[in-house]
Amino acid sequence: APPILLGLSIVLALCTMVIGPYHVDFLQVWEIILSHLIGTPTDATTAEDLVVWTIRFPRAIGAFVVGAALAASGAVMQGMFRNPLADPGLIGVSAGASLMAAVGIVLARVWFESVNEMLGFWMVPVFAFVGGTVVTFFIYIVSLTPRGVSVVTMLLAGIAINAMVGAVSGTLTYVATDAQLRDMAFWSLGSLGGVSWKYMGVVGALALVCVAFLSLAKRLNALLLGESEARHVGIDTKMLNRKCIVLTALAVGFSVSIAGPVAFVGIVVPHLLRLIMGPDHRYLLPNSMLLGGCLLLFSDILAKTMFTPAEIPIGIITAPDKVK
Repeated sequence: APPILLGLSIVLALCTMVIGPYHVDFLQVWEIILSHLIGTPTDATTAEDLVVWTIRFPRAIGAFVVGAALAASGAVMQGMFRNPLADPGLIGVSAGASLMAAVGIVLARVWFESVNEMLGFWMVPVFAFVGGTVVTFFIYIVSLTPRGVSVVTMLLAGIAINAMVGAVSGTLTYVATDAQLRDMAFWSLGSLGGVSWKYMGVVGALALVCVAFLSLAKRLNALLLGESEARHVGIDTKMLNRKCIVLTALAVGFSVSIAGPVAFVGIVVPHLLRLIMGPDHRYLLPNSMLLGGCLLLFSDILAKTMFTPAEIPIGIITAPDKVK
């Protein structure tokens, strides 16, 4: 399965670089990429080079890595909670990120003017990352007990945080100007349109988080037996839960800072693969990453082609209920 999914991801990445309002041939795309990577000659025009290398290539990389990170986060959360319906949004990461992004959009020029001047276009992504991380650690502290992390308490705290964040976001929506409301609405739908080479540092960090997820596979398999059973076979369940939470916070925080909140991927991809290949995380995690990346690349293609030349937010493709 991994070679098939890897091949599919390469094909979809090429398709997303070919398809768009400005059409570029497959062979031309290859020539442009190789000319930048290894210096081979190309007869591509300046416009074709700009479209492929500056706009579409970093966007394809960002789409794949974000999809991989969200799917891996979902697989880890489902393994930690031992519940196939768990997803990263369950513990409030996405909610915290969305709240701080709204704060950055609505209040940045009033309360955080100096920060806004310093960060520039990074303002909303940085606020989103900080919000997701802070909320996750808060929930972790609340659910910490002498015997380790109480999964039930974390679940309840996550539901409560989601509800409170919704109320605060509603208040910000009420006081926002028309322009700020439009920015909030577009950001909350998720989009890969802003991904460029400037984001590659964050994308690289997100890729490292994905690699770190793979190191949890064997311990997550032991955790499927239950926390007490995992402790009996030598697994430090407290440390394992902490690593799962930290990596999930980083993965979703980075993903939201790059593409906004993208639903559906984190819950459906690992659940589908678990039905096909079973619960062994040694195979589930890498295949979830590949399939998650493929799913987001395919969603990006649909977002660019459904109403050409207009582009719809990718969050509408992955979670159509957002448009209700």
